[in-house]
Amino acid sequence: MSEEFEADTMNSLADMPFATIDIKDDCGILDVPQRNLEKNKENERISKEQIKKRKKKRKDYQPNYFLSIPITNKEITRGIKILQNAIIEQDEQLAKAMISEGSFHLTLLVMQLLNEGEVHNGIDALWELKPFVEEILQGKDLTLPFEGVDTFGNQVGFVKLVEGDHVRLLLQIAEAAKRTFQEKGILAGESRSFKPHLTFMKLSKVPWLRKKGVKKIDPEFYEKFISHRFGEEVVHRIDLCSMLKKKQSNGYYHCESSIVIGDKNGGEPDDAELVRLSKRLVENAVLKAVQQYLEETQNKNKPGDGSSVKTEEADRNGTDSDNNKK
Repeated sequence: MSEEFEADTMNSLADMPFATIDIKDDCGILDVPQRNLEKNKENERISKEQIKKRKKKRKDYQPNYFLSIPITNKEITRGIKILQNAIIEQDEQLAKAMISEGSFHLTLLVMQLLNEGEVHNGIDALWELKPFVEEILQGKDLTLPFEGVDTFGNQVGFVKLVEGDHVRLLLQIAEAAKRTFQEKGILAGESRSFKPHLTFMKLSKVPWLRKKGVKKIDPEFYEKFISHRFGEEVVHRIDLCSMLKKKQSNGYYHCESSIVIGDKNGGEPDDAELVRLSKRLVENAVLKAVQQYLEETQNKNKPGDGSSVKTEEADRNGTDSDNNKK
């Protein structure tokens, strides 16, 4: 009887609807190798998407702001003007390729800031950079001596920075700046290595010259200045400047904010710096007031436990009792 019962039971189970279903498949239980394979495929897909996004960001990367060390030493600027005039005397067409006197600077870092929010983020990054610069310099002045002339591919003319320990310090500051701005989520830096230089002319400023046969800067134009000593610049300031906004009346770039390096004028900021600091303080105060107003408005509009209604009722009751006393 037991054998017949067992046979009947097996036949009955075979007729059930789940008899041919694999429990692992039905419940979504996968073999370990298959689960790992699918996980690896998903990770690979996510990784490819992230790489694609980064490439797209870099493809759209067009720097429009930069960190500038302004050149203010009159000896240097006079020497560059003499150099520019000597070149123009040999080819008057190159006059419009010259950089104006007020714009002379060294570029530490280029970046992309697309809106006011990102500009404010860049200003914050600049101020965060200041203690790193002070740590690198250890209380000493950073003096940059300029001597000689060279070009980048005969397209960009620049005054050369003399080799020395100051170059090492400048490279450290540039690296600290790049790290600080990138940690704030700002697209900053270039693919090529940093080479500090003081530009005095660019053929890209006058592209129509190519049609007239001027395709390069002739080395003979500046051969008398190959070993010329232009002077030394003591770094006192680092500016966050716009490449596109209207320049200042003195020819220098539109400046969003600055940090003072060293102890210029006994630590007293100049007029331009005071204006920038005042502007920054006002902007911060306005933003803080707006944020506080929005928070208060949101708190008032939040559905609560009726405490605000109770408070109003209590105020009314208090007023009524005061009136009754009178």
